[in-house]
This record gives sequence, C-alpha cells and structure tokens, in this order.
Amino acid sequence: MSDRSSMTYKDAGVDIEAGNRFVDMIKPLVKSTSRPEVLAGIGGFSGLFSLNTEKYKSPVLVSSTDGVGTKLKLAFQLDRHSTIGIDLVAMCVNDIIVQGAEPLFFLDYLGTGVLAPEKAAEVVKGIANGCCQAGCALVGGETAEMPGFYSAGEYDLAGFTVGVVDRNEIIDGSSIQVGEVIIGIASNGLHSNGFSLARRIVDERLQGGLDAVLPELGESLGEALLRPTKIYVKSILNLLRNFKIQGMAHITGGGLLENVPRVLPQHCKAIIHKDSWPKLPIFEILRETGNLEEKELYRTFNYGIGMVLVVPKQDADDIVSRLHGLNEQAYIIGEIAACDDDSERVELV
Repeated sequence: MSDRSSMTYKDAGVDIEAGNRFVDMIKPLVKSTSRPEVLAGIGGFSGLFSLNTEKYKSPVLVSSTDGVGTKLKLAFQLDRHSTIGIDLVAMCVNDIIVQGAEPLFFLDYLGTGVLAPEKAAEVVKGIANGCCQAGCALVGGETAEMPGFYSAGEYDLAGFTVGVVDRNEIIDGSSIQVGEVIIGIASNGLHSNGFSLARRIVDERLQGGLDAVLPELGESLGEALLRPTKIYVKSILNLLRNFKIQGMAHITGGGLLENVPRVLPQHCKAIIHKDSWPKLPIFEILRETGNLEEKELYRTFNYGIGMVLVVPKQDADDIVSRLHGLNEQAYIIGEIAACDDDSERVELV
C-alpha cells in the first residue's frame, strides 16, 4: 500500500522560508543602490522607475542582457561568491555605455537547485557593489529554486540593464573617419571571457591548479582569474561631458579582433599596434602554459584592453590624460585606416 502521508513543497526540495530569509538578507543591499527615480522597494511583483523626461530632449532606452559564463565554475571551486555579481553587472552596463547610454536600473536572475541563503546573499552583495560602481539601481530580480536541475552547490546567473541616451547623442560609430585615433583602456585581467580555454589550461597543464601561487602574479592563480570585471561607466560618462567620442567597443568574447569591427563603418579598418600597451602577467602565463598562438590571445581574450575608444586625433592626448586622472590606465593603441572589401577589419602590426 502506498504512503499516504501529507507532502509539502519543502519535501520536494523547495524551502519557502529559506527564500523569505534570503529576501530579508538582501534588502539593505538593494537599498544601497537606490536612485531618486526608484518608486518601490524590493518585494513587489515588478520594479518601478520614473524616467526624468525633462532631462532629455528625445530619450532613447538602451538595454542589454548577459551572464558570467564558465567563470562561475571558478566561484564554485574556490567557494568565493562575493565578486561574481560585479562581473554580471559589468557585462551588461559596459555594453550599453558604448552607445553613450547611462545605466538606470538593473535586474538579476539567479537559478539554483537548493537555495543557500547565505551564499546567494554573497552573490547579491556583488551585484549591489557592481550597481553602485555603475551608478544604477538594483530594482528587482528573480531567485528560482529548482531541485534536480542544477548540480549540488551550483547556480546560474543572468543580468538585465536598461539605460537612456538622447537620440542625438547616440554613439554608433557611423561618424568614424580615417585618421582618427584608437585609445585602449586597460582591463584588470580576463574579465568574464575566455574561461573555457583558461580553465582547460589550468586543469590540464598547470601544476598546482588554482591554488598555485606564481611570483609574477603576487597572488594565487585562482584569485587572479576570479578578479571581477572592470566597470567603465563613470569614467566614460565623465569623458562624454567633455569630449567627442566617435565610437566605442567593449572587449568581451571575440577579443579585439571581433569586437572592434562591430563599431567601424564599412570603409574603415583598425590598425592596432601590438606593443603599445603592457600585457598583464596572467595572459602571459596562459600563453606560455597553453602554447597559444598570438591570434588566439587577441580573439579569445581581451589581452589587457577592456574598452576601446575611437576619438578625433586632436583630442587623443587630452582624453588619455583625463583617463589617467580618473585612475584608468589608458594608451593610444592604433588608428583608423581606409579599408577595401578584401581587407581584414583589424590589422595587428
């Protein structure tokens, strides 16, 4: 005879009380990111944001969504979760700032098998940190507890951001001209791309794995790889108040070779001077250990440049100087040249 005892959602693996405890834990984190336009706190069915239409002549909303990819595997292996949320925010807000859009608000999705409130709160702590760095409000999110769907102790993340820019201030690269200058703003490591290759190199070829402490890094390999993606929003917004920027590219998956052409007009190509910026030790470790070809470094990784700007030649030195004043490492790394149909869109010299 079958067991006829009463069953609960908790018996099936979903703990509603743990979810409620998690919401209580993150309320102060969410509040720390608030902007004056936010009309409701966490806990409602949706986020409310009042757009200040008087600030813009013809406001255009700009949106982006992204995840963190297999960098999450490192967070699981190292059991460190307080910075992975910064990566999540960075991958979204850096994508909309390249069109001149100020990020307004952010939402996140966290899916897991069994909710661990303390661990999830650490993730949201990073998301709130990233939102503060970008100046946008965390207005809500979704935490989905799905028993049997994820491996024990693992979770997945997705992020969503909305920003705004005046229609006549949209930056799309269409005005880029031959002879203009390419500025690269430094990354601080791998950011959130190339980790499938990096993890394979570490697992198969590097003695000591993530725990290896290498003199050139000054920290463990795991710490260097888990360093959160830089958020360039406030520095770029500062530049836009003072300078004309013709085009920008966030250097993510595909590296310089794939991302720079996305902002170039058809008649233009980028000439990149390979020795114009210092390469971070983490990339050289991966290059040597994995016996990587040069093109692989420029296509799979950001290789030390997280954001590219195309600017008028006469402004280039002043923009680099301003970036240095904003505590960014920036370099003139190339120029725009004429391109025919058969030319590579990025030429490394």
